[in-house]
Amino acid sequence: MVDAARVLRNLEELRALTADESGAQRVAWSPMWLKAREWFAEKLKTLPVEDHYDAAGNHWVTLKGASERVLVVGSHLDSVPNGGWLDGCLGVLAGLEVLTNFVETCNGQPPVTVKLVDWADEEGARFGRSLFGSAAFAGKATIAADRGRTDREGVTLEAALAACGVDVERVGEAVVEQKNLAAYIELHIEQGPILERMGKPLAVVQGTKGVERWAITFRGQEAHSGSTPMEVRRDALAAAAKLALEIRPIARRHPQAVATMGSVKTFPGIVTAVVGRCETTLDMRDLDAEVLAGMLREAQAASERFAQEEGCTVEWAKIWSIEPIPFSPELIALCEEAIVETVGVSERLPSGPLHDAAEVARLGVPTVMMFVQSLKGLSHNAAEDTRREHLEQAVEAFGRLSEKTMQWIGKS
Repeated sequence: MVDAARVLRNLEELRALTADESGAQRVAWSPMWLKAREWFAEKLKTLPVEDHYDAAGNHWVTLKGASERVLVVGSHLDSVPNGGWLDGCLGVLAGLEVLTNFVETCNGQPPVTVKLVDWADEEGARFGRSLFGSAAFAGKATIAADRGRTDREGVTLEAALAACGVDVERVGEAVVEQKNLAAYIELHIEQGPILERMGKPLAVVQGTKGVERWAITFRGQEAHSGSTPMEVRRDALAAAAKLALEIRPIARRHPQAVATMGSVKTFPGIVTAVVGRCETTLDMRDLDAEVLAGMLREAQAASERFAQEEGCTVEWAKIWSIEPIPFSPELIALCEEAIVETVGVSERLPSGPLHDAAEVARLGVPTVMMFVQSLKGLSHNAAEDTRREHLEQAVEAFGRLSEKTMQWIGKS
């Protein structure tokens, strides 16, 4: 039987070690992230497991079973700056508890091999490349683009990786970890308000929404703000502002869709000049690939219209995209069973946020995620929280799911 109280103690210990008054500070490729990983490695020393880091920096912990077929549990220890105390690390530490439970109940050798993975840089907070480690594992490394990525201080991703012992040229070699994978399961906080509104503690995740993420640059003409009449201005910010308002009705036409313009940079960026160049970003998500593609077309057409209205031009450059990823129907059913056995009621939800599970699932590996309620729907900030009772129920249900999945692997 999994020990939910032990998971909570570990979560609190990690928070005390890697957070300050502003929240968690475990940004990938940073000293604090390495400190968290060292702490986690210490937790493994009492278990009969083998662990190693792959070419992309993912940390794999292996409990060998009677069969070479592999059940993988995991998530990520890295956080966004000023992040929450549960995002990512809940799944890793619940996975550690699953591993510990199998050691204790199976005399150190479960029927199938069990692996726990701490994916490297799920958040993409520093360099903008989300799912870095899991994408490399899935054969989707983007080495050419990654080589030139920089953070706000101008440090390259290549240099940051090297400081953590990872060679950017070799990250694609992480695909060797795919061998014998039979299933992947992950526990995560919801990061949204739906379960709280429904009064339900846990949910089965149907899949992850597809994402279109673009950089959009409007170009007008810099001009003096005092001497340039309004009717002749070519204001790049005005065009971008119109698009920022237009993406909201575009998304609202679809019940599960979201769209966000989360970054705006203006040039020359001074109070006495009309904006000649405005650089923005757009993030659009939906579980339906056709809906997502239609939203993108609408946004692109709107940007052209607004650019023309303001005497500007507009350019689009793709940052990153991922198609919608449905999870395994068989594992969804097992996850629902585990939740109902634990709390009596379940729910099915899509995931708007990205998760490493999506990269595993699109390899064809049967995958499912379990969500636990987030208070006020908050995540990616220090106010992120979940009721202790719900965390305990989540760990218990996840333990049940791991046992059911192991049995399913044995029969399949």
